[in-house]
Amino acid sequence: MRDETAVILENTAIAPDIFRMVLRCTMEEEVHCGQFVQVQVPGYFLRRPISVCECIDGTMTLVYRAAGDGTREMSRMKEGDEVQIFGPLGNGFPLEKKDVILIGGGVGVPPLVETAKAYRSFGRNVTVCLGFASKEAVILQERFEQLGCNVLIATMDGSAGTKGTVIDALREEGIEEGFVLACGPLPMLKAVSEKYHDGYISLEERMACGMGACMGCVIPDQEGNAMRICKDGPVFAIGKAVL
Repeated sequence: MRDETAVILENTAIAPDIFRMVLRCTMEEEVHCGQFVQVQVPGYFLRRPISVCECIDGTMTLVYRAAGDGTREMSRMKEGDEVQIFGPLGNGFPLEKKDVILIGGGVGVPPLVETAKAYRSFGRNVTVCLGFASKEAVILQERFEQLGCNVLIATMDGSAGTKGTVIDALREEGIEEGFVLACGPLPMLKAVSEKYHDGYISLEERMACGMGACMGCVIPDQEGNAMRICKDGPVFAIGKAVL
């Protein structure tokens, strides 16, 4: 991990309150799928943890939600601006040479792009199931399709794909078991963990240091031991963490 000054090549809205920032940097060569970086937003002391969406040809893509003051300020940064990033951080998704089901919800979808690329590079079949509130909130569907993935969409209002949750979409497709990698809101991860037992989930949490020192993102495991999402995770085997 290291500090690097990156240059913003693009920072545009791709859905309501969702932005794609493309950075020119060298750190992208070290990123493993499912890891994250800490972004220093000018004027704010604490860095913002953002999952890495994709790395290619000397660039790193971050897709993030402008939800608070810091990320809203981040969304106002322009092409050509410099930004300090620290990383890559955390333990990412394991790479196993078998077919995989990738399940994402909301801003848990972006880190699955680099993951899908890795599994497709093995020649494996990749099913991607993405859940959103409505069709206006759908992101990155076309990118997964470009990678040759079988893409399923679920929306809570039924405006795109299956009406309901990712579990409903998978059930409708007849996918009742398989090797699963998932990232998204906690209710979704709980539902995935109850249905599937072979695989891993990536947890989201507010963080400060991002390196495990501050103990600000602790979650217990099944034996009651404290696990740091930033350092011991964010990826954990299904059933390991108490959700």
